[in-house]
Amino acid sequence: MRIGFDAKRAVQNFTGLGNYSRYLIETLCRFYPENEYVLYAPKYKESRQFSSLMEKCPAIECRLPKKGWKRFRSLWRTFGVTSRMEADGIDIYHGLSNELPLNIRSQRRTKTVVTIHDLIFIRYPQYYHPIDRWLYQYKYRKSCEKADAIIAISECTKRDIINYFHISPDKIHTVYQGCDAAFSATATDGMKKEVQATYGLPPRYILNVGSIEERKNILLAVKAMPAIPEDVHLVIAGKRTPYTELVEAFVRTKHLEERVHLLHNVAFRHLPAMYQMAEIFVYPSRFEGFGIPILEALNSSVPVIAATESCLEEAGGPDSIYIHPNDVEGMASALNQLLNNPEKREYMAEQGRKYADRFSEEQQAGQLMELYHSLLSSEKK
Repeated sequence: MRIGFDAKRAVQNFTGLGNYSRYLIETLCRFYPENEYVLYAPKYKESRQFSSLMEKCPAIECRLPKKGWKRFRSLWRTFGVTSRMEADGIDIYHGLSNELPLNIRSQRRTKTVVTIHDLIFIRYPQYYHPIDRWLYQYKYRKSCEKADAIIAISECTKRDIINYFHISPDKIHTVYQGCDAAFSATATDGMKKEVQATYGLPPRYILNVGSIEERKNILLAVKAMPAIPEDVHLVIAGKRTPYTELVEAFVRTKHLEERVHLLHNVAFRHLPAMYQMAEIFVYPSRFEGFGIPILEALNSSVPVIAATESCLEEAGGPDSIYIHPNDVEGMASALNQLLNNPEKREYMAEQGRKYADRFSEEQQAGQLMELYHSLLSSEKK
């Protein structure tokens, strides 16, 4: 097969959607090297992450807009890429980040798949600008309607696609995400010392990883800090947003400056060691498409406390702890329960790692390839 991918995020983004895109492409290349993989990106951006992908998968071809489209890169991704796909003889085109070209139906020989990560902008419109909400709703809905198959990254996202876009469940396939294999490898003592020194990590800490934004709700864990032992710190590693100022204001008000550490621009290579040195991982997000940081924590053998009311139970499994995203006392109680019980932490870590095995790269690659083949088989019939 010749499989094409919308590679905008793979080339240009270095967090959620970019990580997913590179991970999926690399996984398919590794387990199914007999196929040809073509990446379509509106522009090239030099990065360690994308260079690493190309080094691991040297057979990948990359397509950029030709001269006439260079001034209209976003339009090329929306309209111009289809003629390039036809010239390349693409059998399957996979939109990895919620979108397909609006004129994709003009390519009759190419079967199409779109991955929908979440519809948070519909559930929580207050977190998005009105014009962004309108654009997302229009593009995501159209992509779902035009696609031959839809991949939802969780059962929660699948339910939302059915409920909000009225798409037949038969068209939607849940394929869970995985995380980088680096989180399953034990960090060396040298790496742990390097990470401790680089970020000034305390001996005992609770960890949170993710953008510091209102939806992710890290203030819940910060508010629980006065109720847990003073020698335990909270380390928050993520990108700053305006919400960060609210977190910092609360920290100052409660005189928690010595115990709450906000870290930005943490190097990816340092994250596995940072996870593995933590006693607990907290992820009180109000809503996610899946919750990759939870999976990273489970693979790092760290017990997880997460929030209810979205898909986080799917990511964390039955042996993680879940509390309501507004329950400060519940968060404090859960933290103290684990901090005072190393045996329970060890048990949760062991069970969590076993649960994480179900999100193996081989399984995901197999599910995707089975879907691709089924689409081509149906065409022949």
